[in-house]
Amino acid sequence: MQFGHCLICCGAALMSATTLAQTYPTKPVRYVIPMSPGSGADVIGRIVAIGLAPALGQQVVVDNRTGAAGNIGAELVAKAPPDGYTVFQGSMTHTTNVSLYTNLTYDFVRDFAPVTLLATSPASLVVHPSLPVNTVADLVAFAKARPGQLNYASTGLGTATFLAAEMFKERAGIDLLHVPYRGGGESLASVVTGETSVYFGPLPAMMSLIKQARLRALAVTTAKRVSAAPDLPTIAESGYPGYETGNWYGILAPVKTPKETIGILHSAALAALRNPQVANRMSELGYVAIGSTPEQFAAHIRSEVQKLAKILAPLKGTLQ
Repeated sequence: MQFGHCLICCGAALMSATTLAQTYPTKPVRYVIPMSPGSGADVIGRIVAIGLAPALGQQVVVDNRTGAAGNIGAELVAKAPPDGYTVFQGSMTHTTNVSLYTNLTYDFVRDFAPVTLLATSPASLVVHPSLPVNTVADLVAFAKARPGQLNYASTGLGTATFLAAEMFKERAGIDLLHVPYRGGGESLASVVTGETSVYFGPLPAMMSLIKQARLRALAVTTAKRVSAAPDLPTIAESGYPGYETGNWYGILAPVKTPKETIGILHSAALAALRNPQVANRMSELGYVAIGSTPEQFAAHIRSEVQKLAKILAPLKGTLQ
């Protein structure tokens, strides 16, 4: 699905929604981020919240509800009053959870009203600086000489960080030991401290650590190089053509939230993405702003669920 011009084509919605009687919002809005502080989801969520507050004319309170690969936060919002005062930042992880978990108490497709697909995020393959590798080829050779001895961190089974690593393992023919963590902050900290050696994490969350040489970046996981790190090669050009993966983030509300309220949230989200402070920071960190319509975001979610169900078929129903 193409979203490249959504911020432009959705501009008219901003004007129409702001002409509605402003019975909403009249109090602070809770913005639930279902991942830990310091994760890629947290980074973009807090940036967007900065722009949402003036667009809504109310305080936006970020609430990190971590655990179960984002399911705890999702469940909380799915059961929240559908009044627009509790919204949720979903990601690709939630579309994988549909296939992996056997006892979800919410339905990611049916229990939420999509507001907008905010942005996509490139991931980067990084290693702890003590690892004697400087390229993807070096890492593959090092791992092949030590099958099962090298470990990689993830934010949990089925998450974007897990899928990126497993896809690479299969393509490269190497054996890495999976070490799951509760969230992005914990998994990132593990590779910074050397508790783990390899991580396929969100580039925006790791950019400063890479610049400080606390992590060594080997490649990005996108099809093309990213403007935020133009010197980093892609994994595809490093010997694995066709390799491509990343993450996406979007805003959702409980399913019975009034359309008028969704319209106001949607317009506020577009205004936030256009806010110079938000736009510049997202660009610096490597995020690609989207700003889709609610209908486009709903179609994107359905497509992701179907696509990832095929990829995750061997793991279907493995988590409780």
